[in-house]
Amino acid sequence: MDSSLAYGTFWAIYRTDQGSFYGFVFLIFRRNLGKSGLRVSCLGLGTWVTFGSQISDEMAENLMAIAYENGVNLFDTAEVYASGRAEITLGNIIKKKGWRRSSFVITTKIYWGGQAETERGLSRKHIIEGLRGSLSRLQLDYVDIVFANRNDGDKINEMLTAMEIMEAYSVARQFNLIPPVCEQAEYHYFQRDKVEVQLPELYHKIGVGAMTWSPLACGLITGKYSDGVPECSRAAMKGYQWLKERVNSEEGRRQLAKIKELHLLADRLGCTAAQLAIAWCLRSEGVSSVLLGVSTADQLLENLGALRVDFISQLFSSHINNFIDALLGNKPHSKKELRA
Repeated sequence: MDSSLAYGTFWAIYRTDQGSFYGFVFLIFRRNLGKSGLRVSCLGLGTWVTFGSQISDEMAENLMAIAYENGVNLFDTAEVYASGRAEITLGNIIKKKGWRRSSFVITTKIYWGGQAETERGLSRKHIIEGLRGSLSRLQLDYVDIVFANRNDGDKINEMLTAMEIMEAYSVARQFNLIPPVCEQAEYHYFQRDKVEVQLPELYHKIGVGAMTWSPLACGLITGKYSDGVPECSRAAMKGYQWLKERVNSEEGRRQLAKIKELHLLADRLGCTAAQLAIAWCLRSEGVSSVLLGVSTADQLLENLGALRVDFISQLFSSHINNFIDALLGNKPHSKKELRA
């Protein structure tokens, strides 16, 4: 682990939708965003699905307050989330709280801005106009990081490859522009290749860090889908039929069986399955921050508990890592490892 990381705990009280909560508050440690000088909390708060859609604005404000007071300084959104309402909610909360703009980091994403052809994509026109729209909804003068939500290729949902990021870096250097500093990628027990094979090479060569999302695989890792799809779950929401199909698939059932074993491991380590999964993501080289997606204060406080000192030290041991790799059976290998 980076020796520059700092953390601490203290007692506090929070008001949640289930009543008052007393317990430890976790001061989040910081990491550089890739090899840039920007310091971000190793856990960030995402707004996909939740802000402006699944949860009320009051709950969103409560989550933001808890996160910020616990040392989270990274908040991620996108122009497409809830058709722009996520950015509006986020902006209203920031304005209401009156936090110093220099004390937090805002990232947003550009691609799907509207219905017209000129309102989506990565043309110069939409990058400029889309970002202006985001700034207006966020009520901010600037955002710290702008991501391309996908590339302009022909394949649906195609993300930027390591080669494309390297090419963008070379072009930026050639014309004395600011090069890419970070890439967002899905990362959890069952999605490992990009973060563990492709991005570490970029981290070492050009300093690009990884900001990862969905550490709980859309809730699958928590075990909530072990006995079917609950009515209040994300897989039951309109527009998430793909997640329901994934849960009910043969592969989904195999994953749920492995998750049961991981729950037993979490019990032995004295943590929850969610905390184990989040800390596991943080162990990976080049991961600057893991984005959390939560809908309640209790979920957020549980996830922040992944940073407990005693637990983190155990997870970073080779014994635990080897056990998890053997159970999952999907550890990716770099070209160098395969040649060896």
